[in-house]
Amino acid sequence: MTLALLCAGAAKGLVAALESAFAAETGETIDGTFGAVGALREKIVAGEPCDVVVLTAPLIDTLEKGGRVVPGSAAPLGTVRTGIAVRAGEPLPDIHDAAALRATLAGASQLLFPDPQRATAGIHFVDVLRRLGIHDDVAGRCATFPNGATAMRALAEMREHGAIGCTQVTEINYTPGVALAGPLPPGFDLATVYTAAVCAGARDRVVAQRFVQMLSGAKARDVRARGGFES
Repeated sequence: MTLALLCAGAAKGLVAALESAFAAETGETIDGTFGAVGALREKIVAGEPCDVVVLTAPLIDTLEKGGRVVPGSAAPLGTVRTGIAVRAGEPLPDIHDAAALRATLAGASQLLFPDPQRATAGIHFVDVLRRLGIHDDVAGRCATFPNGATAMRALAEMREHGAIGCTQVTEINYTPGVALAGPLPPGFDLATVYTAAVCAGARDRVVAQRFVQMLSGAKARDVRARGGFES
C-alpha cells in the first residue's frame, strides 16, 4: 500500500527521516511529491489524489475551510526560518544586519532561490532584494528554480565562487554540499509555520492521521529540531 503525500519542500528531510519507521509500523510506503507550496495548492485544488498534505499553516486553514482537508486533522510541525546558504567549504558571509546583508547579496557572483511566484522563500527573497534597493542591480545574476531543494542542489554543484542561495533553513540543512550561513537578519527575516493534515479524499483516513501524528508528535521532536524546525 502507498500513502500519497503532497509536501512543502521545507519538510522533505523530516519525511525522509521518518518514512522507514512509518513503513515498519503500518506497512505503507510513501509516494511523496515535494515542491513550492503554491504549486502544491494548485494540485490539491485540481483534484490530484492525496492522503496527507504538508503546507504553510494559513494554506492548510484555507483548504480546511474549502472542504479539502479533514476538519480537526491538522497538526503543526514547527516554525522554519528563511536562511542564506553558500557552497560547502566557502567562507560564511556576514548577514548579521541590513548593511551586511546588502553588501553580501550585492557582491554575490550569483543568487539562487526558489520560484518567486509560488515558493514561500522565493516570494520573500525578491521582496528583500527590493527593500534593500538592489533588485535591479542583481537581476542579471539571479537564477530561480521550481523549489528550494532544486536551488540548493544547483548551488552545491556550482564551480563558480561567491554564489549565494536563499531558501528555507530545513532545505539548506538536508542538502549535501551547501552550508547554512544563518537566517535572514531582523527586519528581513521570515518565520513560517508548517502544518500537516489529512486530505478529505484520503484513501484511509486512519492511516493518514497516523502519519500526521508521527510527523508532529513528541517522538519526532528531536528530528524536527535537527532539521531546522523550531518549536
